[in-house]
Amino acid sequence: MTKPVSRILVVEDDPLVLRELVKGLNAAARSLDNPLGIVFGGVATAREALAAIEADGDLQAVLADDKLYSLPGSRKRNGRKKLQMSALELVQRITRLRPELNVYILIAQEKEDDVVDALFTEAVDGYFYREEGDYRGIYRILNAQIQEKARTPFTDQLKNYVWMAKDQWHTPGHSSGESLRGSPWVNDFYEFMGEHVFDADLSVSVPMLDSLMEPRGVIAEAQQMAAKAFGARRTFFATNGTSTANKVIFQTLLAPGEKLLLDRNCHKSVHHGVVLSGAHPVYLDSALNRKYGLYGPVPKKILLNEIRKHPDAQALILTSCTYDGLRYDLAPIVQAAHAKGMKVIVDEAWYGFARFHPEFRPTALESGADYATQSTHKVLSAFSQASMIHVNDPAFNEHLFRENFNMHTSTSPQYGLIASLDVARKQAVMEGYKLLKRTLELALEIRKLINSTRAFRVLDLEDLLPEETKKDGIRLDPTKVTIDISGCGYTVEELQRELFDRFNIQVEKSTFNTLTLLLTIGTTRSKVSRLYDALMRLAREGRPARRLVRTPEIPAFTRLRFLPRDAYYCGGELVPVLDDKERVNRGLSHRVCADGIVPYPPGIPVLVPGQVITPRIAEYLAGLLRSQKRTELHGVVFEGYQPCVRVLRPAEEKSLKRIG
Repeated sequence: MTKPVSRILVVEDDPLVLRELVKGLNAAARSLDNPLGIVFGGVATAREALAAIEADGDLQAVLADDKLYSLPGSRKRNGRKKLQMSALELVQRITRLRPELNVYILIAQEKEDDVVDALFTEAVDGYFYREEGDYRGIYRILNAQIQEKARTPFTDQLKNYVWMAKDQWHTPGHSSGESLRGSPWVNDFYEFMGEHVFDADLSVSVPMLDSLMEPRGVIAEAQQMAAKAFGARRTFFATNGTSTANKVIFQTLLAPGEKLLLDRNCHKSVHHGVVLSGAHPVYLDSALNRKYGLYGPVPKKILLNEIRKHPDAQALILTSCTYDGLRYDLAPIVQAAHAKGMKVIVDEAWYGFARFHPEFRPTALESGADYATQSTHKVLSAFSQASMIHVNDPAFNEHLFRENFNMHTSTSPQYGLIASLDVARKQAVMEGYKLLKRTLELALEIRKLINSTRAFRVLDLEDLLPEETKKDGIRLDPTKVTIDISGCGYTVEELQRELFDRFNIQVEKSTFNTLTLLLTIGTTRSKVSRLYDALMRLAREGRPARRLVRTPEIPAFTRLRFLPRDAYYCGGELVPVLDDKERVNRGLSHRVCADGIVPYPPGIPVLVPGQVITPRIAEYLAGLLRSQKRTELHGVVFEGYQPCVRVLRPAEEKSLKRIG
C-alpha cells in the first residue's frame, strides 16, 4: 500500500534561522514515530510560501513567523527592514487558498499577547515560541494535529467492532453473511460483494457505533469533523440521498401555506418537498438555451424582482451548480434574500467538492447560504445515497430539524454509507486539493483533445449560457464537459450506443445534440486517452452531418390554483391525454393537475400538483406521446394503452381554497 507523504512548510525570512528550523524539525521527524510521512521544507518569503501552497498538494500544514521582513538588499532607505506581509494577511490568504491546511505561528514571547489578539478570529491552530528551539515538541504537536485531521472516528470504530468478531443475536438477518456463505444458491453473491460488506452491515443494537437518529458518540464526532472541513456550523449525514435532505429542510423551515421561491429547474425532490411541507411555491422559470436544449439558471433580474415582489416568502432555494455545471453568482442573491428575512437553501448536489480548491470557490456557505445539501456520493468518494446537510443558519432550530430528520431517516441506516461519508471527508481534507488539481488538468486536456477531432466540440461558458443570463456573473464548473455532437453524423442515441457497445464508455447524460461527461477525483489519464481514442475513431469515419430532431420546448409555468399538497392528496380522476383518434383530448385543458408530470430528459416538471393545464401544455404532452423518440413521462398513468393524467374532480375543486 502506498504510504502517505505529509509536507509541512516553514516560512521564515532569516536564512540561518530557517535552515536551523528545517534541519531540527526533520531530525525530530526521523527520530520519532512518523506514520504519516511528515517532512519539512522551508521558504523565506510570503510570495514563495503562497506559490508552494498552490503548487504542492501534499502540504498539510504551514509554520510561519509572525513577521516576515524583506530579504537583504530590499530595505528602506533609512536602513530599517521592510515588512513583507503581516501574519494576519498571510493567514487570511492561506485560508482563502486552502482552508483545510493547519496554520501555526512562530512568535516572540514578549509579543505573545499582541500577536494572539491580532489573529484571534483567524484560522490559526496554534503558536510556538521562536526562541525555545524545541523541535521535538513542535514536531509532536504537528504530528498529532495531522493525525487528528486524518482520523475517521466512525469508520475506525466500525472496523474495531468488526475485528472483535462478536456473535450476533440481532439484526440484520444475514448475520455477518452467515446466511449466504456456503449456500449453493446465493454464495456467488457473497463472494461477489466480499465478506466485509456483510461484516460491517450492522444495526442500532450495537451501542458503540452510535445512533444516526440521536448521535452522541462517533457519529456526532464524525459530523463535527465534516462541519469543520466543509465550512459549516453544523453538518448532518444523510443515508438516503440529497432527495431526503431537501425534504427535511423544507419541513423544518416551512409551515403549510408559507411561501417558497424556487427554481422550476430544481431536482424533483424539491417539488416533492413542496407537497410534503404544504408550502405555497412561487415557481421561477429557468433560462433556456434553445440551441442545445439546456436549461440554465434563473436570470438574476427575475430572482431579485421576485424577492422584492414576495417579501413574505420564508425561503429561496436554488441549484448551484446545475447539472451542466453553471454556477450562480450567489452572494448578491443571498444578500437580497436575507434583507427580506428569507432563508436561502442551495442544492449543491453536483458541487460537494468545491470547498477544496480555489478554482471552485466560493461555495454556497461561503456566499452566505443558510443551508446547503450535497450529494457526497456524486462527486467525492462516498457510496451511492450518502449525502450531507450543512447548516449555517444563525437561527437554526435543532429540535425541529431533528424531528423532521428522524421522520425521514431509517431506524436501520446502512453503516457502510455513514463510514463512506467519514472517509470521503478525510480524503477531501487530506488530498482533495491535490486530486482536484489533477482533475482540472484533465478537464483542460480533454477539452483540447475532443476539439481536435473536429467532429466533436466542447461547449464553453458563452456557448452554454442563455442570452438573458450572460451578464449575471455565472461561472462554469470545468469538471462538467458538454460536447456538441451535431457534426459527427450520429444521432445522440446512436452515438451513446456506439460508445457503450464498441468502446465500453458510459456517459452522464444527453440532450438531442449534446453529451455531458462528468469528471471527478476518480478520473484518470487512461480514461481520458480511451475516450479520445473512441471519439477520434468515430470522427475519422467521416459521416456527413445529420439533421437532429430538436426536443420540444417545455411550456412556461402557468399558474397554481391550489396548494400542491391540497391537490396531491385529492383522489382525483384520470383523464386521457389523447382521444380515440390520437388527437389532443380537449377535455384535459383547464383542468387542475393532481400529480407532478415530468418529462425526462430534461427532468423539469411541465406540471405540478395544483397547476392549471392549458391547451399549450396538453398539446406538448400529446406531442411527446406521439413522437417516435421515446421520452419518459413520469407521473403519466397508463390505463391499458391509454396515457392519462390525474386531475381534480369538480367537487374536489369546490372543497379546496384557491390561491390564484
